[in-house]
Amino acid sequence: MANVLDDPDLRRLVDYFHSMMGEAMIFPRLLGAINESPDFDHARLRFPMQEVFIGNIAYRTLHGAIICAMLDEAGGQIVFLNVFRQVRDQPFEKQVKRASKIGSINLRIDYLIPGVGKEFIASAYLLRMGNKVAVTRMELHNDEGKLIAVGTGTYTVG
Repeated sequence: MANVLDDPDLRRLVDYFHSMMGEAMIFPRLLGAINESPDFDHARLRFPMQEVFIGNIAYRTLHGAIICAMLDEAGGQIVFLNVFRQVRDQPFEKQVKRASKIGSINLRIDYLIPGVGKEFIASAYLLRMGNKVAVTRMELHNDEGKLIAVGTGTYTVG
């Protein structure tokens, strides 16, 4: 499967933010997330179930905070990809300035069924991209393809 991060221009911008943020960018890695985004229209993150992610000990289900965090991460990534697409032909400094403005404003998460699985996939796509605000739709599936949760995220972009 192709990965959007194979794009050298995008990789340069991502690497810049990683170098600036250092350990502050560790959150997705802490969760064991692997970026599998195939293109600029679909963000996808895969992560394994871990003991520390258990929210209900009796049923061994994924904690709601982990679900929310991964949906937010997927939503933020699709916004980042689309901001990059808009500024790709601009000087690198302008790319950095625009991408630096991305931030979560509001998240609405609906937990549909208990989060049971060996691994999970958080995905997102863009509903609307404006000059100041972007809106995304996010989904979390388990390794059997069952839809665990859905979300709508609103992000600042300018």
